[in-house]
Amino acid sequence: MPTYGRLPIALSHGQGVYVWDTDNRRYLDALGGIAVNTLGHAHPELVAALREQVGQLIHCSNYYHITHQEALAAELVRLSGMTNVFFCSSGLEANEAAIKIARKFGHAKGIERPSIVVYEHAFHGRSLATLSATGNTKIQQGFGPMVEGFVRVPINRIEALREVAQQQPNVVAVFFEAIQGEGGVHPLDEDYMREVRALCDANDWLLMIDEVQCGIGRTGKWFAHQWADIVPDVMPLAKGLGSGVPIGAVVAGPRAAKVFGPGDHGSTFGGNPLATRAGVETLRIMQAQGLLQNAAEVGGWMLQTLRQQLHGVAGVADIRGKGLMIGIELDRPCGALVQQAADAGLLISVTAERVVRMVPPLILTQTQAQEAIDMLCPLIKTWLQTPSN
Repeated sequence: MPTYGRLPIALSHGQGVYVWDTDNRRYLDALGGIAVNTLGHAHPELVAALREQVGQLIHCSNYYHITHQEALAAELVRLSGMTNVFFCSSGLEANEAAIKIARKFGHAKGIERPSIVVYEHAFHGRSLATLSATGNTKIQQGFGPMVEGFVRVPINRIEALREVAQQQPNVVAVFFEAIQGEGGVHPLDEDYMREVRALCDANDWLLMIDEVQCGIGRTGKWFAHQWADIVPDVMPLAKGLGSGVPIGAVVAGPRAAKVFGPGDHGSTFGGNPLATRAGVETLRIMQAQGLLQNAAEVGGWMLQTLRQQLHGVAGVADIRGKGLMIGIELDRPCGALVQQAADAGLLISVTAERVVRMVPPLILTQTQAQEAIDMLCPLIKTWLQTPSN
């Protein structure tokens, strides 16, 4: 089906932060499969582990205990300070499960039509429920009516949330991305996240933080909300958790961990031996190679260098992000830069029509970051100086 606007490139193989197409042309991958390829491409330790696992057991269903699933759950609990994990196969599924948890939590409190607070510019997925939670009317068009039960507020404005608390008695949860990815790489303020945590506690709401894109070390901490020194009640994960192997997870704290009972939710492929082995190895390798520190240091240097090189350039509205999650907002749509960057040997994306996004593998070095900047900045300057744009 014609659901993707693809570039005329077919990739054949990769190594580290580089990929090659079928014409043997090399690209620096600053997109990382959209924040998925945590360890880059063909990481030797991950490849060896997955080969071993494929030769042992790929799938068996959740009728049985799965050793790697239990090991991965234990590690996610340790890293998050939470208590329980449900595994699925994607970020959309993880966010859908979070919405179900919030609704069942509300019904248990006697609220017949529970509502969830969501945010402007948010993106949580493309199923009907997650699309309804998403703050993008453009991608909602043609799929109405949207699912009811969502109250939308702007980011980083605590007074707007306090008004909801006073006026909306059916609210049961607040759901946000610690850094909005598809919405344009908009970080939530650390003080704001702390205030939301306090407001959720005061009103007996669940705090649900979507870490699908900004989690798994991308910002320099395991989860982006940890910069605010808070712990959510529900945390969906996916993307970078399997370093390319499809996997999703919902991590829950004590208030939400027992909301689901047997039969309330499930996933045929969720938590299968291959996917959870990928998760176990990804987290192990990240710790062994110090990739959180690398993401913080290289990402911080990259952000600073971009700001220096694009300082004063007319048409550059903002440069923002955290760690290796960076957005360069222009004052006009710039989707054509994706092809231009590829022509120059750099893979990026443009999100929210005018934000150049880079979410490279967490193994990126400063030298490679400089290489990406050297390709990208001249393209942006030329684009902004072209009258037709």
